Amino acid sequence: MAKVLRLVAWTLVVVGVIVGLARLTVIRWWRVPLGDPYLESSLAPSLRGGDWVLLWRGSAASEGNLVLCPEPKAPGRYVIGRILAESKDHIRVTSDGVQVNNRSFETESSCDGFEVKDPNTVRGSDPGVDVRQGCRREVVGNQTHLRGELNPNLPKPSDAEADVPMGSVYLISDNRQFPWDSREFGPVERTTCAETVFFRLVSKDGFFDVANRLTVIR
Repeated sequence: MAKVLRLVAWTLVVVGVIVGLARLTVIRWWRVPLGDPYLESSLAPSLRGGDWVLLWRGSAASEGNLVLCPEPKAPGRYVIGRILAESKDHIRVTSDGVQVNNRSFETESSCDGFEVKDPNTVRGSDPGVDVRQGCRREVVGNQTHLRGELNPNLPKPSDAEADVPMGSVYLISDNRQFPWDSREFGPVERTTCAETVFFRLVSKDGFFDVANRLTVIR
């Protein structure tokens, strides 16, 4: 029995050291902020406010990665968006989709629809209006991710067209109906987007939300 306890103790020590080193170097955990309706709605269906996620700092983010960056025009705030264009790329965003250098992104099968709060209806203690949206799988770079579709009963988000400056990236929200991305704050300096969201530990509803715990985020 004593040998088993010693083995367990040493295993826990080794695991603790490995986790500690990873935490100091390439991985950290972070909670998506709650109470920011524009950020929260822009993340659906990939993430929700209050989710605990793992961030990867081991390599530079690339096309298709979901990244965490400081919001350029609001010190102290963060934005999470997907890299769809990089230095010298020409990007065009319309209600019909996104084109980079006149290239559109492939969509695959549909996925389960979802509900999200319309951030434009959130006022103080008023939680806002639930909106139903469709979902598609979109291929960007080597990533296949979930994309929230436009609701035909709601106003379409604004179009945009830009040439991405050197050293910058252009971010697009996964929720195309309620984006909070480079259409609002412009291209983002690449060096500030040093962390990629790659795994959800638990959702805002806790560990017993089985469908949204221990999931890979693409």
